[in-house]
Amino acid sequence: MKLQITRRRFLCTTSGVATGLLLPAHFVRAAAKPRRVSPNEKLNIAAVGAGGQAATDINGCAAENIVALCDVDQKRLEERGAKFPKAKLFRDYRKMLEEMKEIDAVTVSTPDHHHAHAAMMAMKLGKHVYCQKPLTHSIWEARMLRETAAKTKVVTQMGNQGHSYDSTRRIVELVQGGVLGEVREVHVWTDRPIWPQGVERSKGTPAVPDHLDWDLWIGPAPMRPYHPDYAPFKWRGWWDFGTGAPGDMGCHNSDAAYWALKLDAPTSVEAESSGVNSETCPKWSIVRSQFPARGKMPPVTLTWYDGGKKPGRELADGIDLPLNGTIIIGSKARIVFHDWNPNGFRLLPEDKFKDFAGPAQTIQRAPDGPYREWIEACKGGPPCLSNFDYAGRLTEFVLLGNVALRVGKKIEWDAKKLRAKNCPEADPYIRREYRKGWELKA
Repeated sequence: MKLQITRRRFLCTTSGVATGLLLPAHFVRAAAKPRRVSPNEKLNIAAVGAGGQAATDINGCAAENIVALCDVDQKRLEERGAKFPKAKLFRDYRKMLEEMKEIDAVTVSTPDHHHAHAAMMAMKLGKHVYCQKPLTHSIWEARMLRETAAKTKVVTQMGNQGHSYDSTRRIVELVQGGVLGEVREVHVWTDRPIWPQGVERSKGTPAVPDHLDWDLWIGPAPMRPYHPDYAPFKWRGWWDFGTGAPGDMGCHNSDAAYWALKLDAPTSVEAESSGVNSETCPKWSIVRSQFPARGKMPPVTLTWYDGGKKPGRELADGIDLPLNGTIIIGSKARIVFHDWNPNGFRLLPEDKFKDFAGPAQTIQRAPDGPYREWIEACKGGPPCLSNFDYAGRLTEFVLLGNVALRVGKKIEWDAKKLRAKNCPEADPYIRREYRKGWELKA
């Protein structure tokens, strides 16, 4: 008698595979170089994550071949699978990547604690990767992804979409063209968190929903009982799974200034907050990062605010500050813009720049947005500008603020050695330990 495999039976089968039967990411050997795909061909794309931001990422690539979908939540997986009936469905991305040799490229749109594991495995198998921000859950992971991307030579892009906008690239041209003069001060803020933070571990042990594979959701993080306070949305404020307000918006809101000022690693970081516990990020924080001179560019202090904190309006010539924004202050002028999408940025004082044309364009544009930029790069087109080399550095800077919050003291940073010179107690926050079976190595 021929066995009939239904979609539901297939999902249950793939989710039940024992971790021991799968090759851990650090044992994966890189396959042959990525398949060459001509501009007239379609990429075979697999998605790690099917709901929430993952749905946006999948839709952004929908003109290509979506050949596989993966999610630990069966409901989300089936909903997305109904829109892509030719895609194979998986619960475990490790199994998906091992089995489907035809995959050319992968999107990673999971909670932060899975980013490095999924992206590392994909790259080692010769797959191009588009990974959501922040690139990783820890600083060490960001460094490992940078180095792995360089070794494997796959095409990479982080999902800080504003990096692809004309307005962001124009700001970079203005700053690097000397319009603002010398810049020594930057202020960046967000209204996040919009989820609970500054709380202790959730009590009670509700039953795990039938459609959720909790063991796979936990993945590399320490095991704890299921609670709806973690999944599917509120995970971002919990240290084990997310990176708080800085992780959510730092790679967006800080991007234009970080890029324009050619920043790399800060020399020191100090933070203040509403109070930090071992479970969740604080309700609000202010983080000050000191960057050294870069060539002819002077040292810079970048101050980050979240949880409703903001710089003074006087820094923006009295303009009402929005919920999210950036102020770049120069010796000749300043730039103010709203949100992580700086469309409509303002050069101040405005009367000075009424008919100002500015310097010539020097940076390539991505008129069709970040997904098309990545897809075209995978087919041999111009490189993505938020590739893992750039995005890894940006992520390291953003996450270092969380390290300063957790140790409660100023950090003197040694970027080369990835350590806080004056603070060995920071080590567990720079490189975390993983649950057995989920170890990650370069």
